[in-house]
Amino acid sequence: MEILWVLMAAIMIGAVLGPVLLRRRGGIRQVAPGSPDAADPADYGFARQEELDIRMPGPDHDLLDVLDVVQQSQSWKAASQLLAGTEIHGEVRWQRVQAFAGAASLELRQRPGGVSDQPGGQWLRVWRAEAPKDAGGAAVHAEFLVQQAWRSSTSGTDEFRIILEEAKEACAQAALLSPGDPVPYIIELSIARGLAYPREEFEQLWLKILDRAPAHMGAHLAALHYWCEKWHGSRDLAQSFAEAAAARAPKGSLLAALPLFAVYEHLPEVNLVRGFYESEVVSKAVEGALYAVHSARPDDPMLAHVRHLLVFFLVRCERWSEAMHQLVHVDGHVGALPWTISPDPAADYAVYRALAVAGYEANGGSPATLSH
Repeated sequence: MEILWVLMAAIMIGAVLGPVLLRRRGGIRQVAPGSPDAADPADYGFARQEELDIRMPGPDHDLLDVLDVVQQSQSWKAASQLLAGTEIHGEVRWQRVQAFAGAASLELRQRPGGVSDQPGGQWLRVWRAEAPKDAGGAAVHAEFLVQQAWRSSTSGTDEFRIILEEAKEACAQAALLSPGDPVPYIIELSIARGLAYPREEFEQLWLKILDRAPAHMGAHLAALHYWCEKWHGSRDLAQSFAEAAAARAPKGSLLAALPLFAVYEHLPEVNLVRGFYESEVVSKAVEGALYAVHSARPDDPMLAHVRHLLVFFLVRCERWSEAMHQLVHVDGHVGALPWTISPDPAADYAVYRALAVAGYEANGGSPATLSH
């Protein structure tokens, strides 16, 4: 994957940025050699690469404060209190469950434990032991197991299946503790993908989610992964699912952006055909996502996810000004697709940001002309 990203970056700089910088017609000013280096993202108030937060797509100060408390004290109680006060049907609870599970998983990878020391993430084990009927703790434990399966095991192996079967039982326990909560079922969507649920079993699971949170964007993204993997990357099935969800999306819902995520799921690893990004399917999906962003609530917790993916596509489409306007809203946090599939999310985000800045300035833009 590292090689692919390096190759893609080289292709982007040479094949995309170069023609933009050298083009003389259509009102585009000529730029002196070496100007991409002179196009400094810091001039726009953007964060330095080493300052980018890879944990989340956007700010959640309450979550960050609690994570600091939990990891410093190794006490689970602050996490429990935060989840208990988070509305169960919304996107925020799902994101916070993922964040706590991810923190415990990362601690375990960093400190696997041994004869003389305890493994990392011990606070989650203590949480489950001391408060077995805590619905938040049960959901975090289920998500932790799912992340462990996907991160530490090879798909299809006995170890992978065993961990996911354990996670499935944990999801059932979490669902019993919080009957109206969609999160345990959303967690199970990743299990459905890993264990290759038959279509009928998946659809029964999906109906349970729709009964509880029919417009849940995170749930739809997880379901999209199932359709892409279960049906061997079938573009038609995944795209149909995404377009149907977008068509029935209520006003102000970010589900209108789901087709863009479906297009992204089926991108080849390295696409050398510039015309693909000018195609009708990409243009339609980008416009749908832009419409969703413009009509969504400013505080929608999934808004940053859509903006990050828009940055990727708008840069590929050479729509520099629009890419810059998305960057203004998300810069500082990079914990979202497409960056999170890379071993170095901050570096890959920084490449696209630099391309957007250079392309924007090559077309007459400047910090003074970019509205925040």
